[in-house]
Order: sequence, then C-alpha cells, then structure tokens
Amino acid sequence: MRTIKKVLTVLAGLALIVAALLWLFQKEAGTALLQRVAHANVGRNIIPTLPDGLHVALCGTGSPFPDPTRAGPCTAVIAGDRLFVVDAGEGAARNMGYMGLPLGKMEALLLTHFHSDHIDGLGPFMLQHWGLGTATTPLPVYGPTGVEKVVDGFRAAYVLDYGYRVSHHTEKIMPSGGSGGKGMPFALPAAGQGDTVVVLDDKGLKITAFRVNHSPVEPAVGYRFDYQGRSVVISGDTTPTPSLVAAAQGADLLVHEALQPKLVKVLENEFDTKNMGNLAHVMRDILTYHTTPEQAATQAQEAKVKQLVFNHIVPPLPIRFAYPAFVGDAAKNFSGPITVGEDGMLFSLPALSSAIEKKRLM
Repeated sequence: MRTIKKVLTVLAGLALIVAALLWLFQKEAGTALLQRVAHANVGRNIIPTLPDGLHVALCGTGSPFPDPTRAGPCTAVIAGDRLFVVDAGEGAARNMGYMGLPLGKMEALLLTHFHSDHIDGLGPFMLQHWGLGTATTPLPVYGPTGVEKVVDGFRAAYVLDYGYRVSHHTEKIMPSGGSGGKGMPFALPAAGQGDTVVVLDDKGLKITAFRVNHSPVEPAVGYRFDYQGRSVVISGDTTPTPSLVAAAQGADLLVHEALQPKLVKVLENEFDTKNMGNLAHVMRDILTYHTTPEQAATQAQEAKVKQLVFNHIVPPLPIRFAYPAFVGDAAKNFSGPITVGEDGMLFSLPALSSAIEKKRLM
C-alpha cells in the first residue's frame, strides 16, 4: 500500500510539473500545435486517394431547423477525379473543408430547387471555388429554369466583396473573371412528355435530372449520377412520386429526404403550448410536401435500389438514440440497408463492382 501511495505521489508531482511547463511555455506549445494541425490539413485533398468509381459525401444532412450536428442540405459526388456538389446549404462549404474535399476542384454545383435552405450557402461555394482554385471563369451552377435569377442575385450581393478581394490580392491571385457563378438552366419536358433531362454526358459520366413533386415549389428536381457501372440518386425535396421510382430503378444508392410526422408533432404541440401558433401552423404545412422514412423505404423497394440513406432530416436529431424513433417502420418496407445520414459520411462505390463502403471523413 505504501508503495502505491509513493507511485501516486510521484505521478501527481510529474503532472504538476507538466502543467506548470505547459503554462510557462503556452505560447510556444500553442504555436507548435497549430503548426502540426496546419501541416496535416492545409491543401488536404482526399480525392486522389479514392479508387475509381462513384463516391457520395454527405456535406450537409440538415434542414431549416437549427441543428448543431448538421449543416444545410448538401451532397458531394465524386466521379473518378471529378467533384460535383448537389445543393448548397448553410455551413456545407465549411464541412467540405473539414472532409478534405477541395472546393477549388469543384467542377459544378447543381441545385434541386430554390428553397432558401438549399441555396443559402451558395456564397461561400462561389468564393472558395474562385479563391482556392484561382478560377478564371465563374462556377457553373446547374438547375431548373430560374437558377440564373438565383445565381445573379448572389453575384449582385457579393459584387463589392469581389472588388475588395481583387484589389487586395491582385488579379494574379484572384482573377476577376473567376468570381461568382454562372447559372446554367435546363428545362424539363412539358407535362405528359417525360420527366427527365440529361444535364451532362461527358467522359463516361452521365447526370440526369428528373422531375419531383415539391408543390407549390416548382420546378423541383432530383439527380441521378451514372459512372463506371455504378449509380447514385439524390431525391431533392419531394413527396412520394412515380418519377423518382422510375429514375432510381436499379440504383446502387438512393439518398432520400425524410420527415418523421410523429416527431414533428412533438414540435407542433410544443409551439401550440407556448402560444407560437404561426410555427405550429408551419409544422402542419410541411407534412404535405415531404416524404416519411416509411414512404421513402417503399420507394426504394419499388425502385430496387441497393441501399437507402436519409438526408434533409426533419426534425433535428441531435442524439443517435432518437434514430429508431425517426426511422419508424421503414425497415418493414425496404429489404436493404438503411442509414440515417450524418455530416461527414462517405459512401464509396468502386467502379465495375457491387461493393458499397461507408466511412467517416470528420
């Protein structure tokens, strides 16, 4: 017993000495620590480390609700060495930096629709594409008819900022021609004449937009990516719709929005109790243009997809303990794996394979 006490006394003494040294040399230790962090993270780019194929990175799985664990809607898709981003929710650009996905390498951004939570992070995406990539042309932003108005509006809001940066850093570092974005609108076929349009077909990658039902939001689309025998579908915001089932046929991975009415009801009741009737009304309204986890699972089963991932999580789920309540009975409707999406997840679909590998990037 006496020996144990001596050992504990020595250890306590050593701990005090270490603490005193850290306090005395806090500036030096802090600088050294930051140097290590900078060395590990500056210029980080995971794309060359990934095998050829499709890779889906969840850069934002949240919604308009405040959620400290989730940025606004954003899904990055890597096809070979090409980086695309679907939707630009608030905080998502920062997440991509944490994940080692360099926005300077982003080839294009695609918007599913123009609700604020899907576009409110567009400014940082355009700025980082320009500054990190020393871009000489604006960021292409694809979307259904109307996208040019959204992009032009952001460009107008940032025009003074762009001028400051060129003036401060010079044209060589921040070429003025690369600032902002360029809206690249596409039109869906007229009603009754089809629900899809090919947005890009180049170097083995095909991106197809398909009509979804997010009424009264119109137009609204989802996207399918096909590359090297692998396929990924991103639903956008929608109610259950046959066009999504048709577009997702046989896909390896379906990233689908989900709203759990039973949990939204909890918020509705709380708003009513606290005399916040306007927000209680909103809780009832949002049920009419989203998809429940159970409905999304049924759509996945009908489309014969391999795996289902939920994003645009409503309501917020700050703890994983609540996931079963959110998923509800979805597993009864879909025979494949189901994942509640979290920011930082990466799903890898190697070329000409059936494997789907999941890991975390942050």
